[in-house]
Amino acid sequence: MERILITGGAGFLGSHLCDRLIERGHDVICLDNFFTGNKDNIRHLIGNPRFELVRHDIINPIFLEVDQIYNLACPASPVHYQYNPIKTIKTSVMGAINTLGLAKRVKARVLQASTSEVYGDPEIHPQTEEYWGRVNPIGNRSCYDEGKRAAECLMMDYHRQNGVSVKIVRIFNTYGPRMSLNDGRVVSNFIVQALKDRDITVYGKGSQTRSFCYVDDLIAGLVKMMETPADFTGPINLGNPIEFTILELARMIIKMTGSRAKIVFRPLPQDDPVQRKPDIAMAKRIFPWNPEVSIEKGLEKTISYFRPLV
Repeated sequence: MERILITGGAGFLGSHLCDRLIERGHDVICLDNFFTGNKDNIRHLIGNPRFELVRHDIINPIFLEVDQIYNLACPASPVHYQYNPIKTIKTSVMGAINTLGLAKRVKARVLQASTSEVYGDPEIHPQTEEYWGRVNPIGNRSCYDEGKRAAECLMMDYHRQNGVSVKIVRIFNTYGPRMSLNDGRVVSNFIVQALKDRDITVYGKGSQTRSFCYVDDLIAGLVKMMETPADFTGPINLGNPIEFTILELARMIIKMTGSRAKIVFRPLPQDDPVQRKPDIAMAKRIFPWNPEVSIEKGLEKTISYFRPLV
């Protein structure tokens, strides 16, 4: 049994990770400032003797005794991270410094939830961990992209200079129950619009591609990464390599919801990647790990979650 801190633990991914780790018999401290986290995501855990909720902003130092830290704290959708870009980059940079400082003091292991956004609008396809990316450092998305890149830098510097045990995971598009209704991500946007029979908003021509990983698969990968030997730091890609165009996704969701919605097209946002697909050969080799939930099954579960909420 480990005592585990999850920053951003009331968020979409964090709450599912709380569930998984408690199921495995660990004690979990869920830390969140509720900027984008939601108490409803972890309400069912209140009263569980293995669960503790702490309201705290990780841009400020925290003093706890823990064995492991999953650093998930940061707004992750464009709507949220562009709402307060200074807060976003402070969360990534100061959050990494504070979690690493805690890990150094108590000799805990840290897993950094990085992102496929570190690759920017990539020049290679699919993206491998060796690729350094093509990121606009002064664009609207840079508060998130560059914040996560800086956090990776800090992880490796603390590891090399202070011997902190670190793990870096680059998370590709993930979806599932507990996504926010208004987070602006493509899966939740399309499902909510479809269930309300509103126009489905597709940016550009819809020919840009994404790969979508169901949340249960992603959480399994995070836990497997945390349990790898100390000498393996990553970074490692976690995501589903099956690729869809945005237009294909929109049509699939309209069909699965039985919606009367029509597809409308809007101008493509600045720095929106044309292609995004993970190369997961390393994860298959190291863990091994491979996504198991199909897009149809995952969307079915996600639509069932959203249906009573809209």
